[in-house]
Amino acid sequence: MVIALVLMVLLPCAEIVLRKFFNSGIPAATPLVQHLVLAVGMLGGALAARDKRLLSLSTLTQILRPAARRWAQIFGNAFAAVITIFLAKAAGDFVVASRGLNKMLGYGIPIWTVQTLLVIGFAIIAVRLLWHADSTWMGRAVALALTGIMLLAAWWSPVAPESLRWPLLLVLLAATVCGAPIFCILGGAAVILLWTGGEPLASIPSNHYRLTTNPTLPSIPLFTLAGYFLAEGGAAQRLVSLFNAWFGTLRGGPAIIAVIVCAFFTSFTGASGVTILALGGLLMPILVSSGYSPRHSLGLITGAGSLGLLFPPCLPPILYAIVASGSGAASVSMEEIFKGGLLPGLVLMLLAGAWGVWCGPKRETTRAGFNLAEAGRAFWIAKWELLIPVIALVALFGGWATPVEAAAITALYAFSVETFIYRDLRLGKDVPRVITECGLLIGGVLLILGVALGFTHFLIDAQIPDQGATWVAGAVKSKWLFLLLVNVFLLGVGCLMDIYSAIVVVVPLLVPMAQVFGVDMTHLGVIFLVNLQLGYLTPPVGMNLFLASYRFDKPVGEVTRAALPMLAVLLIGVLLITYLPWLTTWLPGMWK
Repeated sequence: MVIALVLMVLLPCAEIVLRKFFNSGIPAATPLVQHLVLAVGMLGGALAARDKRLLSLSTLTQILRPAARRWAQIFGNAFAAVITIFLAKAAGDFVVASRGLNKMLGYGIPIWTVQTLLVIGFAIIAVRLLWHADSTWMGRAVALALTGIMLLAAWWSPVAPESLRWPLLLVLLAATVCGAPIFCILGGAAVILLWTGGEPLASIPSNHYRLTTNPTLPSIPLFTLAGYFLAEGGAAQRLVSLFNAWFGTLRGGPAIIAVIVCAFFTSFTGASGVTILALGGLLMPILVSSGYSPRHSLGLITGAGSLGLLFPPCLPPILYAIVASGSGAASVSMEEIFKGGLLPGLVLMLLAGAWGVWCGPKRETTRAGFNLAEAGRAFWIAKWELLIPVIALVALFGGWATPVEAAAITALYAFSVETFIYRDLRLGKDVPRVITECGLLIGGVLLILGVALGFTHFLIDAQIPDQGATWVAGAVKSKWLFLLLVNVFLLGVGCLMDIYSAIVVVVPLLVPMAQVFGVDMTHLGVIFLVNLQLGYLTPPVGMNLFLASYRFDKPVGEVTRAALPMLAVLLIGVLLITYLPWLTTWLPGMWK
């Protein structure tokens, strides 16, 4: 994992230097970096399975009695292993077909040898799922037996596959409730629908491969790596001290600090919850000691944990641009999405900050006045980290680096700052751990995205988006009513799906419908992202709710109640963004 991610950083940076000073480059550097994403995805998925950190939707198993929980876990893992074995078999078929094409990656490396990582990765994950099905050998044997029975029933069933579609989908639902990982749920839906429809399963790994080797996708793990260097170093403490020095003396200053610092971190760490884990322990004491109630403090931190989602170089906008551009719409660039999201992102920050000021202590607490010397010292100490978004933006929008190269520069700079300037990370011990942790997150996400694209392939093949667009055009006559229905629908999606799989599955369905009403694709993207941002605060799958519960050792119900006011405030922001389209379209139109 470390080798793969380090090469992903160094190759684009070397390309910039060689192009600038020697008018040359590294042969096959671009496809090499793209295929390293595939390696990171499958290695990270295997690591996530090893550490029992594959994302799951269900929390039901946590409220069951121990015996019932044990059997639910055995069944959920056994079914997930069956799906993963099917995915490994489909990947093998895809690799065999690809081998016959005799395509080369470069340096004498056949492409099919790299694609074999799909088979190896899924096989390792299946083994890990069976191993973690139970802590005893007896339980593992039961899981293995269940897996064998289900495989035999699938491969040698006397019943026609098409008649098994709905029973198998019900079994998939039961496995979901029992805690099967998200990638197995989406992959299982794709496997069941394609298999019972008589279509080859190789389309799932084929789409997985196509997504992970997309020319823009390497920017996602690279920007995430930059965020991890910041989160694992001392950046959180320095930035909190900086904003505390500048805004801490204002009324509601602690709330403003929380909003700004959370937005800064989320823009680099993405919608991964790292912000709450990294900043929660620092911000909670500041808010409580400033007179905020524990409930308001908890709700503010939980709600602010995803505020930077629209700002560059955050990951969901990049993914939206990739998926929407391949969904029959006019090309949607990453730059347009980030430009369009800037004002809406600031609106959400202002609303969150205003609520934080309003719910703060009404009576002024005794505190020192603004100290310019102290504020200057805090600024000087944090100056290297404050340059990180500048470097990312200049590289991204300056025209002299591709998005992948901009991400590599940002990751290399963040690594250098935290390792050699501040020396918060030790080169031989901390850096490999941070890189591996980043790879684990990326692997878990890419597993979901890859199999979700297989599910999307079935929907498109079945002409579901076209049928939906035709129905909407006949049933809905107003563009604004359509946008209201989109908001309601996406809020429901956010309650049930994580943002990454929602982008891959839902965007291809919405794009044709939005085109019927002439909705700007950048505006649609921002509406989509801000609605899914609310999903982080919406039960039952609100990731920020669970992470805040874990970080502050509070029941999920208590965290949910504390976050409801922030959810309402951000919902107002979503409606403003939806019905004031100039908030999204003005800046891309002016800044071309």
